[in-house]
Amino acid sequence: MSIEFSKQLSARETPIPGVVLYELPVYGDNRGWFKENWQREKMVALGLPDFKPVQNNISFNEKAGTTRGIHAEPWDKFISVATGKIFGAWVDLRQGPSFGAVFTAELDPSQAIFIPRGVGNAFQTLEDNTAYTYLVNDHWSADAQGQYTFLNLADETAAIDWPIPLEEAELSDKDKAHPRLADVRPMGPRKTLVVGANGQLGKALRKLYEGDASVEFAGRAEFDLGSPEAIAEKNWKNYSTIINAAAYTAVDTAETPEGRQAAWQTNVTAVARLARTAIEHDLTLVHVSSDYVFDGTAKTHTEDEAPTPLSVYGQTKAAGDAVVSVVPRHYIVRTSWVIGEGNNFVRTMANLAARGVRPAVVNDQIGRLTFTSDIADGIRHLLETGAPYGTYNLTNDGEPKSWAEIAADVFELSGASRSDVSGISTYEYFKGKDAATRPLHSILSLHKIQAAGFHPPVGESRLADYLG
Repeated sequence: MSIEFSKQLSARETPIPGVVLYELPVYGDNRGWFKENWQREKMVALGLPDFKPVQNNISFNEKAGTTRGIHAEPWDKFISVATGKIFGAWVDLRQGPSFGAVFTAELDPSQAIFIPRGVGNAFQTLEDNTAYTYLVNDHWSADAQGQYTFLNLADETAAIDWPIPLEEAELSDKDKAHPRLADVRPMGPRKTLVVGANGQLGKALRKLYEGDASVEFAGRAEFDLGSPEAIAEKNWKNYSTIINAAAYTAVDTAETPEGRQAAWQTNVTAVARLARTAIEHDLTLVHVSSDYVFDGTAKTHTEDEAPTPLSVYGQTKAAGDAVVSVVPRHYIVRTSWVIGEGNNFVRTMANLAARGVRPAVVNDQIGRLTFTSDIADGIRHLLETGAPYGTYNLTNDGEPKSWAEIAADVFELSGASRSDVSGISTYEYFKGKDAATRPLHSILSLHKIQAAGFHPPVGESRLADYLG
């Protein structure tokens, strides 16, 4: 066998999305050869997913013509040849538009290939004493066998041109019995789990992902964030993403002894459990943050501003953000003045307008509304585009306004008079009341999420739509 020595490490895309062929440097002399079969730092820099392998397997094949596959397994694989030579064949058996796509290549020890979960893998040895080796990022288990997808090596649709005809090759009886492509059960994607799915944001996410079987929704009854058992009982191998739409948001009640405990339990302790789960199972964690992590001193808040919370609620949200930030694959979506399905400021003002009430509304807190449908759209955009992980501000766009100005807008849109709304300072409004301290400036910079390709709609148009 002739091996090309001292090639540059390089990557080549294939017709199957996510399948990448690598040229590996092999160094040889009169004694033999050496190669770095897996070098995480170099290969990740080249674009290989940091797929965190946990098991290394070797298949030794005594005779040329030994043929194995086509097996699609519920984990990722990094395949190479230790000695000898193979003809490799890969067929996309994942649910989606590339189902049935085929790629073939001959591999010697100077090549390797990355095969994502759900892509059918097969090889035929071209030399005696060939050793085929692969790294996988999950441990084999009997439960996992039920998730395998198979394709017959002789499938006419894939039409793989085997160098050694299958009737002359060594095949197992099981491989001979696998179904044709028309009868294959495609492997579905890993799921996204939305927790807190019955709240304002959860309902918007339900509407956005309606009909998408890969997104699973769980309210407290289905998944209690306060229960360690709920985490332990979940088979996280079937998931890729957690969207945490759950939060304790009773800002004033959080200042009481009972509320403080509940706020820390939901916004920090439960979030820490999700973060640990995401790290252990290499999941993406999406977490929703708040303008209350800031004291409102800055006129506009950027993503890299240090937290300076004024209230217990703000402290718990800042602590939750810090916990989530250690997850390698995380999105912290920071928002403000959230409006969705259910009771909220806009609905309250619309009801007051309908009843002829003339309210006094705070006029020195400045910010932007954020409609839950746009938060949901922004989250989907970050996930689908693979935006860089980190923190993103996400509110509606437009000129910042005070609560009093927004109330006046609601009154006008509801057919009442703007002048029915009068302004009052935060100090005067809360004077003598047990209330949390609010930031006066809640304006969040949108530059980062706009640079990532998501442009939140202007809040005024969303408000008009919301009120019908």
